[in-house]
Amino acid sequence: MLKKLIRVILILLLSVFSFYYTNKSIELVREQDPIMKTIRSTSDKYNIQAVNAEIKDNTIIPGISGKEINYVESYTKMKQYGMYNEIMTTLKDVEPTISVDDYYDKYIISGNKIKRSVALVFKIEQTTPKEIINILNKNKISSTFFIDGEYLENNSKDITLMTNHELELLSYNKGYDEIYFSSSKDYLESLTNRKLKYCYSDYDKEEVINLCQKLKLHTIVPTINIKNSLLKEVKEQLSNSAIISIPNSKNTKQELDTTIKYIKSRGYTIETLEDLLNENLEK
Repeated sequence: MLKKLIRVILILLLSVFSFYYTNKSIELVREQDPIMKTIRSTSDKYNIQAVNAEIKDNTIIPGISGKEINYVESYTKMKQYGMYNEIMTTLKDVEPTISVDDYYDKYIISGNKIKRSVALVFKIEQTTPKEIINILNKNKISSTFFIDGEYLENNSKDITLMTNHELELLSYNKGYDEIYFSSSKDYLESLTNRKLKYCYSDYDKEEVINLCQKLKLHTIVPTINIKNSLLKEVKEQLSNSAIISIPNSKNTKQELDTTIKYIKSRGYTIETLEDLLNENLEK
């Protein structure tokens, strides 16, 4: 019985070693192939290093994913083709080692500065900013609206006016009771058919970030918080990946169209928060 067991173990060990050395032999042959050597020689042209999220005190700025050649897949395609063909080079994403998605206890204060984009953010507490929505739609701009939960319950029909925009939860009757906030979160998700991702705070506010962290929502604090003149303050503070919080005011309605045109004239694109804060290089 013991001899039989030893024989079985030896056979298994031989199989494992045989498999290991066979794979190593295949890998060695592949690496010596002129096609693979050419593919590897182009790595500097295609490989882009991932950028980690930047953490400072209680704030965070998202990272950016990188790219690198998928050597095995690229080689397999070209080998079947019979020669090196640059068009067949296949890339794969390289995720940041430190990602914003791992931190819900930090305030997101902007997107990654690599992106020449901004996000326009609006709060809805008492009235739906229909004129603002019309201006955004006319300019084919998608923005992010943070809606108070109690207001939402009584005005859910207004959601149809914002189908081109990103909707997130602001508060519940300007408060942050977990039961009411969580219930409103579920309700808004059912109306929009998408998972909410963000909370809003004008400044470092412990009750907001504690609740949102518990609900796995990221808390944003605007890069630019417009106080008086929308156009003037944007001109003074516009920067890569800025989150711009804009009030629902008479001044906004008068200056929003001009401000959008100014932002675009400076070479910026205007995105939703989800796109601006996405760590995917393609976004």
